[in-house]
Amino acid sequence: MSRFQSTFARLRNEGTCGLFPYVMAGFPDVPTSHALAVAALEAGADGFEIGVPFSDPLADGATMQRLNAHALAGGASIETALDLVRVIRQRSPETPVAVMSYYNPLRQHGDQRIAADLAAVGADAAIVPDLPPEESPDLHAALKRHGLDLVPFLAPTSPAARIRAVAGLDPSFIYCVALVGVTGARQDLAAELGEFLGNVRAATPAPLVVGFGISSADHVRRAARLGAAGVIVASALADVVEQSSDPVSAARAYLVELKHAATAVAP
Repeated sequence: MSRFQSTFARLRNEGTCGLFPYVMAGFPDVPTSHALAVAALEAGADGFEIGVPFSDPLADGATMQRLNAHALAGGASIETALDLVRVIRQRSPETPVAVMSYYNPLRQHGDQRIAADLAAVGADAAIVPDLPPEESPDLHAALKRHGLDLVPFLAPTSPAARIRAVAGLDPSFIYCVALVGVTGARQDLAAELGEFLGNVRAATPAPLVVGFGISSADHVRRAARLGAAGVIVASALADVVEQSSDPVSAARAYLVELKHAATAVAP
C-alpha cells in the first residue's frame, strides 16, 4: 500500500478530511521553503503538493504566477523541489508527497530520469496539470515502474467520457478542480461543487481531493461535507506567506486553523 493509500485509509477510519498544503520549492527562498514544510508538518498536514517553478504556469492565477517568477529568479529548479522532498521525507517517513510540475521541465529532464529521481528522494506521485491522460502513457509508465503515481485532474466541465477515462487509470487520488478558471483564493466555492463530486464519485472509488480556491476553514468544512477525501490549499497559503513579517509562524497558525476544520466536520 502506498503512502497516499495508507493516508486516505487512515482519514476514512478517522472520518476526517485530509489537509494537503502546496509549498513552492524555493519560495520565498530555499531555507524558508524548507521551514514552511516543517511548519506544515507541525500543523498536522496529511501530505504535500510540492511545486516545481515554471516560467509559463498556464493553470495558475496571479498569486501562483508571482511565486513561480520569484522562485525562478532565485535559481529554483527541479533539483530544488527534489531537495524539499528530501527534507519532508527525513522529518516524516510516512507523509505522502506529490510533486507538481508543468510537463516541459519534466520532459527536458526525461520521463525515465524524473521518475527515478522522484523515487530516490521518496516522492510518491507527480501532478502534471498540462498533461492530459491521452498524452501521458510514457510518463505514467515510467512512474509506475518506480512505484509512483500520476495524479489526474478533473474539472466541473469534464464530460462523462473523460471522467470514465480518468477512473480507468486507477489513481491513488483524483485532483478535482473546484471551479472553472485558474488557481487563486476565492470567497466562495462553486455552487456546483457537490454535483461535480457526486458525478465523479459515481464513476470511481478513488479518493477525491479538491483544489483551486480553497482558502478558509469554511471551505474545508464544505468540501468535506460534500465528500472530499482531502483539500489542497495553495494560493491562500502563499498569500499568508507573502503578507506576513513572520511567514513561517503565520503559515503554521493558518494551517492549524484549516486542520482543525478538517477534523471537526459535523455529520
